[in-house]
Amino acid sequence: MAPSAMSRQADWTKSLSEAQPVPYWLEDPGKPHPEPALTGADTCDLLVVGGGYSGLWTALNAKERDPGRDVVLLEGHEVGWAASGRNGGFCAASLTHGLPNGLARWPEEIHQLQELGRRNLDGFEAAVARHGIDCEFERTGEIDVATETYQAWELRDWHKELEQKGLADDIEFLDADAVRAQVASPTFEAGLWDRRGVAMLHPAKLAWGLKQACLALGVRVYEHTPALDLKAYGAGMAVRTPYGSVRARRVALGTNIFPNLVKRVRAYTVPVYDYALMTEPLTAEQLGAIGWKNRQGLGDSANQFHYFRLSADNRVLWGGYDAIHHYGGRVRREYDDRPETYAKLAGHFFTCFPQLEGVRFTHAWGGAIDTCSRFSAFFGTAHQGRVAYAAGYTGLGVGATRFGADVMLDLLAGEETERTRLEMVRKKPLPFPPEPFAWTGIALTKWSLARADAHGGRRNLWLRAMDRMGLGFDS
Repeated sequence: MAPSAMSRQADWTKSLSEAQPVPYWLEDPGKPHPEPALTGADTCDLLVVGGGYSGLWTALNAKERDPGRDVVLLEGHEVGWAASGRNGGFCAASLTHGLPNGLARWPEEIHQLQELGRRNLDGFEAAVARHGIDCEFERTGEIDVATETYQAWELRDWHKELEQKGLADDIEFLDADAVRAQVASPTFEAGLWDRRGVAMLHPAKLAWGLKQACLALGVRVYEHTPALDLKAYGAGMAVRTPYGSVRARRVALGTNIFPNLVKRVRAYTVPVYDYALMTEPLTAEQLGAIGWKNRQGLGDSANQFHYFRLSADNRVLWGGYDAIHHYGGRVRREYDDRPETYAKLAGHFFTCFPQLEGVRFTHAWGGAIDTCSRFSAFFGTAHQGRVAYAAGYTGLGVGATRFGADVMLDLLAGEETERTRLEMVRKKPLPFPPEPFAWTGIALTKWSLARADAHGGRRNLWLRAMDRMGLGFDS
């Protein structure tokens, strides 16, 4: 390594010297105390398993649909402690993990999916206001930025295609000067600004606010209460917990990356670990050096991409790039911390924003995302329709879980709705193969994606084969 490169690496590493290996969002002083664990037996009309966004929205929407419905929610640890309290706080209208993925998989339904996504985000915003949830909601939009010339041309061509298909509402192409006028990075070559389709928010405050809204409507929430098994019980279902049990007429499973109580569903998801850094608050001078007056969320266009945004107190969250899948699909707390990834991300950050040299990172953390082979959520029922599940959101579930909650409630009610008629809801992705094939395939895909980024986006035979099969692995 050349001396100048070694010096820069030392500076990047120094920026991490005081970073705490905990999620910034979960350290908020307003964090509520957990609800007591379940002891003894309880009964209800609807049991929701999982205290992340998926379960919280399901419980809340169930009570709003029918205030008289008796609802119980079980959370194995504390509400919002997993992916719902660790993500970047990008709340997107997209239900399909982005428009390119949706258009490739459901071209006949894409206009309907886009409209449902817009309505879902509007409903999300309205619910936050209605329940007084202070989650720092800002509907600023998002810019997808190109950091290579070939990516700039791809963004321009993609915008033209969207215009031709009538899908470019509120999406603006920005050339190099225009995108740098929004956010000043010497690496930006172009951008696509989705002005209304994405909001920024505080992830943990959203989860805690949803919990409070559920409690206010009469939902009984039990934390530190893992659901151990699920069995039929008469005309309903029974779930066993460490100190008790719950009998319910219907059950909604929102456990996502954690083992699904319907065992056949487990093969459809694998855990991927994602990592993020949070800076100290920027000074007025530092913020002025990079612009960012409109506070959009940003993400770059590489296969191994970064996402970044401003917090309410003008910190920069910088995450993504590495996506780590551990052999056997294990989910362990020690995987939440990965210093080698933090060092890599810090270097990328200062390459993007050299004018922020000297800024320190205060927090560095990771967490597991449930991904599936089509990158977007899938749904289903079990036990003669008495159990519904949703999983596979692949890191874009902040907004989409609210839609998924409504899908689960529709399925449990046995209703045919605009949602349940969707091919996206009716059909499932291909499951992942068993080990060692899953790990080998994912590793080869990651290597191929990195190689494509380094060679002008050209996809090798492996990636082209995965494309034809409708399979993928999100970096």
